[in-house]
Amino acid sequence: MVQKFKQHIASSLCFLQGKKLLLACSGGLDSVVLAHLCDASDLDFALAHCNFSLRGSESDDDEHFVRELASTFEVGIFIKQFDTEQYAKEQRLSVQMAARELRYKWFEELLQAIEYDYVLTAHHADDSLETFLINLSRGTGIEGLSGIPEVNGNIVRPLLPFSRNEIMEYAKSESIQWREDSSNASTKYLRNKIRHNVVPILKGLSPSFLQNFLNTQHHLGQTNDLANNHLNELKSRLFQQRNDDIEIKISELQKLQPLDAYLYGLLNGYGFIEWNDVKDLLTAESGKQVFSNTHRLLKDRDYLILAEIAPEIKGTYYIHLNKASGELPIKIQLEEVESFEKQGQNVVFLDKEKLNFPLVLRNWEKGDYFYPFGMQGKKKLSKFFKDEKMDLISKEKQWLLCSGNDIVWIVGRRADERFKVEESTRKIVKITWLT
Repeated sequence: MVQKFKQHIASSLCFLQGKKLLLACSGGLDSVVLAHLCDASDLDFALAHCNFSLRGSESDDDEHFVRELASTFEVGIFIKQFDTEQYAKEQRLSVQMAARELRYKWFEELLQAIEYDYVLTAHHADDSLETFLINLSRGTGIEGLSGIPEVNGNIVRPLLPFSRNEIMEYAKSESIQWREDSSNASTKYLRNKIRHNVVPILKGLSPSFLQNFLNTQHHLGQTNDLANNHLNELKSRLFQQRNDDIEIKISELQKLQPLDAYLYGLLNGYGFIEWNDVKDLLTAESGKQVFSNTHRLLKDRDYLILAEIAPEIKGTYYIHLNKASGELPIKIQLEEVESFEKQGQNVVFLDKEKLNFPLVLRNWEKGDYFYPFGMQGKKKLSKFFKDEKMDLISKEKQWLLCSGNDIVWIVGRRADERFKVEESTRKIVKITWLT
């Protein structure tokens, strides 16, 4: 197995050679064998062990075992203890998902803190089969059936071509010791049910079942890559960046068939799960929205607006002339100048003596009105926004600069006529929105 492992590294994962590697080691069979193989292949690695504090003294014994293993290989070791159950409760996650999240967050922190290059995990071919069956049982697309990726960013899984039987036989032939996790025998968890009750039956269908499965999964992965290449090309054409948001023309989406599959392929990376609601947006009235945990999709006339859900910034802020104004939600610069220049979208010039300081920066409110620069009479902001064809997201992000209760500037859009510079103006204030 050592020779096969070395060949796999040389042919498929040669970028690992000469790099500093963190090997995620639980003390179980798979990760201990991986450590032995890495040592035999002269890879530069240290062990990283998570103590999830879920099995009392067993968890502590696992930690002690991994410490001894690091000493045997004369490599570095990093250990982190977690209160997994408390984290799961706080984040409303299953214990398994909480442990996974804690684990990978810590690995990422370690890579940055100690300047290692990659994390190695001991997932193997049987893990890929189990994951396939789990995703199949829950309902998934082709991506969920394509298997565990061998390389995912800085996470590398060099044992994926190897079966659990190969790993076990190697450990026995080399008299390798490892720790047994008593929870692996329990069928309380879905993965264990599949491992103990389903996989043996499938493997009994054919001696080459696992290898045939890996071949099929490889083909599925290639098909998924083709689909993703096509979807990325579509995104580059259909997804138009507009400030912080993405604008998608509905008529172009409606040309795509099968529509359901295209909507899923284009938007599933943004966390949406209510696909009927997403589809209904195409024919809904303007202002309708669908939310995921991270994004929102807004119907705005002939477009869908895709926007990340950012923390809501509300409040009132005061801005003094020639004086630091503290933390502001947007960057506004005020300065007194000698001469008047042409105003632009991000710059206005105002008559200082018409202003009451400090100026007020706030969100717009229902009933707000102003006197548009260059026009006679007042106008409600709601009517101004409609005339400007502003969507709901843009209106929510809009800031107003005010003098007392009077709007001075709809920031980045229109100044107020009442505060303009005239021939009689003696002092001029230049206000710049630094985007």
